[in-house]
Amino acid sequence: MKHWLIAVGLLLGAAAHGQDKSQGLVTYQRVEYWAKIIQRLPYLSKEEKDRVTMTWGSRDEGGKTKMKLAFDPNQSVYTYLSESGQSEDGQWSWRQTDYLIQRNYAQEKKTEIHEMLGKTYIIEDSLRTPKWKILNQLKDIAGYVCMKAETFDPVKNQKITAWFANDLTIPAGPERYYGLPGLIMELDINDGDVVITALNVEFKDVKKDLTLPKLKGKKIKDADYEKLLTDHIRDSIKAQRNPYWAIQY
Repeated sequence: MKHWLIAVGLLLGAAAHGQDKSQGLVTYQRVEYWAKIIQRLPYLSKEEKDRVTMTWGSRDEGGKTKMKLAFDPNQSVYTYLSESGQSEDGQWSWRQTDYLIQRNYAQEKKTEIHEMLGKTYIIEDSLRTPKWKILNQLKDIAGYVCMKAETFDPVKNQKITAWFANDLTIPAGPERYYGLPGLIMELDINDGDVVITALNVEFKDVKKDLTLPKLKGKKIKDADYEKLLTDHIRDSIKAQRNPYWAIQY
């Protein structure tokens, strides 16, 4: 019965969105729950945790950032919706860090741009699909029936939960996650520490959004990137510092 209900739900979702879905733009909201993140880090001192609690107070939500994912049948590009960030009251703004993730599914290659640890790195390497476990759970996100899947990030020691729309068959998603039978509409990092949720999907020509900017930075491979993260996290733990002030959570 459960499998029959899942099939019916997916068919209804497809019928509701019966249009050309070969290319488009997804707008996401990325929410970081910093008070929760800090309390999870056992190697931080009580003073550091108290300092964060004083900064965030009783607010449940931390930083909010709008992101976008452009896609067509062969590739996707994920980056900031705007080149500059702005506070919710509009009183102050800042330059976004260099951050872009491009995947070419046809050529099985990727290009990533990460500004971290005081430098900008360009990762050019082959695609390496996460090992997903698909579960029989459903929920609606932005009007699409989505199925649940899970994987694990061994470098940052994080549980990753994704919700993907079966009737949007591009295998793309936010952050470094992709490779499911449908577009990832929500990504939950470490049981709600960071949640990236699709606000809407707009089907349109996205040739401009798929064009990579001029690349400036140090070129490395995936293995080099993971070593940078591993070494930084290890050194931060020894010094009882929060490693995620300098790298993305």
